[in-house]
Amino acid sequence: MSPEKLSSQHWARLETELKRSPLAHGFGDDQRWTLARVKTLIGKLFHIAYTIEGVSELLRRHGWSVQVPARRALERDEQAIATWKAEVWPAVKPPRRTWAPTSASKTRQARG
Repeated sequence: MSPEKLSSQHWARLETELKRSPLAHGFGDDQRWTLARVKTLIGKLFHIAYTIEGVSELLRRHGWSVQVPARRALERDEQAIATWKAEVWPAVKPPRRTWAPTSASKTRQARG
């Protein structure tokens, strides 16, 4: 674990900024904080560079966790999904591989 680059004052300000929406910081339609967005925000606010992994570690260290949507999107069309699974997926899905004898050796081919 590497030493933290953000001071306690920096962290307090970052936490305040994260509680605001991503839209308040110029991020578009998707209103979720991603690690890349948090990394960009840290760079803009404090001129400190973190890697994506470093941002993940930083957030976990301070008690933040990954959030997953609790419900499905309102725009989800179950009928369109069922149609796609029935008609499109079988055409796209690669065929199953049939059984064929192979050599157990990586260097020597099977005889016969």
